[in-house]
Amino acid sequence: MGVVGTCEIRRSELEVFHRNLVATAGIHRRKDDEGLRKNNSFDSSLDDDDDDKGTTLVCVTSGVSYLGLALVNHLLVLGYSVRITVDNPEDIEKLREMERDGEMRNNLEIIIAKLSDVDSLEKAFEGCRGIFHTSAFTDPAGLSGYTKSMAEIEVNVAENVMEACARTPSIKRCVFTSSLAACIWQDNVNSELTPIINHGSWSSESLCIDKKLWYALGKMRAEKAAWRIANERGLKLTTICPALITGPEFCPRNPTATIAYLKGAQEMYSNGLLATIDVKKVAEAHECVFKEMNGNAYGRYICFDNVIDAQSEAEKLAKEIGMPKEKICGDASNNSLQRFELSNKKLCRLMSRPIRCFSEY
Repeated sequence: MGVVGTCEIRRSELEVFHRNLVATAGIHRRKDDEGLRKNNSFDSSLDDDDDDKGTTLVCVTSGVSYLGLALVNHLLVLGYSVRITVDNPEDIEKLREMERDGEMRNNLEIIIAKLSDVDSLEKAFEGCRGIFHTSAFTDPAGLSGYTKSMAEIEVNVAENVMEACARTPSIKRCVFTSSLAACIWQDNVNSELTPIINHGSWSSESLCIDKKLWYALGKMRAEKAAWRIANERGLKLTTICPALITGPEFCPRNPTATIAYLKGAQEMYSNGLLATIDVKKVAEAHECVFKEMNGNAYGRYICFDNVIDAQSEAEKLAKEIGMPKEKICGDASNNSLQRFELSNKKLCRLMSRPIRCFSEY
């Protein structure tokens, strides 16, 4: 199903490579805490209303993930100064792809920070005006799948990120990446009404546990934990709930999340809830929400640009990820007990170049 192998490169070689990046691509390691505090470009005393992209330092967690790379590149193109957190020196190797594609730009900084360590995150966030928390845990080889223990890690990391944000005076906003899976698994499939799944919808925790939908459970619990801490600590938070993230080589480059999201794909498909979103559009949505958080942006946002409601589309998706089509389409003769309807109208109203909407609700 598209397996990505971990690069076997010695630490010393990575350090040499990183120094070369500093010289050629404008990637600057953090010098010391005092240096950041003296950098007027990132003065945390600025009011939110004074923000502009050229003087705004933001941090993207898990910046070498599939979504993280797309978001980092989008922010750099728009003129933001971007700091990436990575888990270990080996992750630096993944930035070779950005270098080859010409995506490396100035105003990019790499920090090694453990998502399991609040103090490490707090140091990485210092001086940043905003945080984009894009993912909590990935399995680079795509072998073990998304397990129940990974769902627990997802929640713990969300708590750590939000706590680090609360401890960092310079941070004004946080955009948190959740998942549409945190919204769509509903108990009321036998209702006579056709429910609308929108920004106010939450998946049923008991249903996720019964069906062993650990990815949905982890994303839902992590998002709820983020909201709880944000409310307790007075943090400005918005959350994005993207559908299955697609794009160039999306399964090989994002195997764990892709496979985990599609657990229960037959039921999603038959209920009209199997949706996708291009990774570049997810990145655009994140920046748009961040930019508008002073006024129009608030709460949760469902993010998708296509609902797979035809067998030909389902078969195409199955082929792209190397999955038997029956795993998605099932028995075409089976009729769903309930057809749901997805709505991303809230996000469409916010974006200047809106993604396609499927409901007015």
